[in-house]
Amino acid sequence: MTSVADPSMTHGQTTHAAVKPVASTRDIRLDFFRGLAMFIILCAHTPRNFFTSWIPARWGFSDATEIFVFCSGMASAIAFGRTFDRAGWTLGTGRVGYRVWQVYWAHIGMFFVIATMLAAFDIIGDFDKSYVNGLNLQRFFADPGPQLLGLFTLTYVPNYFDILPMYMVILVMMPVVVALSRISLWAVAAAMGLTWLMAQEFLLASLGLGQWHLAFPAEPWSNREWFFNPFGWQLIFFTGFAFMRGWLPRPPVNRVLIGIAAAIVIANIPLSNIGVREFGFDWARDWRGANNGLFNKSDFGILRYVHFLALAYLCWAAAGEGGMRLRATGTGVISYVWGVLLKMILKVGQQSLAVFVFSMVFARFSGFVMDQIGRTTWNITLANFIGFGALIAVAYIAAWFKSHPWRVAK
Repeated sequence: MTSVADPSMTHGQTTHAAVKPVASTRDIRLDFFRGLAMFIILCAHTPRNFFTSWIPARWGFSDATEIFVFCSGMASAIAFGRTFDRAGWTLGTGRVGYRVWQVYWAHIGMFFVIATMLAAFDIIGDFDKSYVNGLNLQRFFADPGPQLLGLFTLTYVPNYFDILPMYMVILVMMPVVVALSRISLWAVAAAMGLTWLMAQEFLLASLGLGQWHLAFPAEPWSNREWFFNPFGWQLIFFTGFAFMRGWLPRPPVNRVLIGIAAAIVIANIPLSNIGVREFGFDWARDWRGANNGLFNKSDFGILRYVHFLALAYLCWAAAGEGGMRLRATGTGVISYVWGVLLKMILKVGQQSLAVFVFSMVFARFSGFVMDQIGRTTWNITLANFIGFGALIAVAYIAAWFKSHPWRVAK
């Protein structure tokens, strides 16, 4: 890596040679795969949903969370990178802060909608289980004062609600990373690597340095930490950010790299949930138990990173330059149908925050409905496809509002 900054730069100003050209338009592959991640996340959060047997998380160490965070890093490079380049570091930081503000209130709103919905289920029905307790929210309702304070200060973060706080913290890191990039890209790499290492609890504990583990407390009455540790997950976010900024070169597409990536993905299968539970690999179960820290989801273990990069490379190569293989180019019925589906997937990927928040609410509601009517193959399949349709509708509605149609209305 080499420096991209002129040492004489001051007050956030950049020279023409200081910053490499950054992508100014959204890549179809970015929106396509982030859109797919939204559908997968809905399936993963719907209770007792057999569709989850076929999501990426069952076949390897990484899952839709990596797709979402990596693509968010890429999208952030487009959305915020241009502001840093054109308006300077201070205004770029201000724009990031505004986005953090938006995500913060999306998180708060999502929590209250879901908590209220679950409380309503418990109040209006006589069910065999408590839906409030199902998300471990009983303490919030039993003693709301301290938990409200914790909720608004992000010191009370129940497991179901921790991906947006993680995303906020990573966004806050962005101005620091951009500032370091103006010194040297090696400084960025060192900061990312050191931060990730300090988030690896198993590694620090093995070295007798467990007290230096970087993480945030999730609740004041226990030692539980945020399930998604932002200090670990920033590695995948800023990898996507670096690729889109041009700090990392595009990997060439060739048979050797495709073969290596495919081998990594295939080698993951015996060690995956499918391998252990369905194929009955006892040695894999023993290995997973002894090496959990290498693929720990909370701290973003290194094998999750390796698996995701291999899978992402294969998808990137398969999609073709600029996503040309994703586009519908024929004139037949199949091509037409794929073209319509593609537009809907891209729209979902473009409106990921609104879609994500809605999906988290819908998943709990869908689970409740299926608890009442029973879970059959037909019911669960119908519920999933209703959910997919709802995500698409939300994406189009959000895009319509963002277009400010009232500005041109006559």
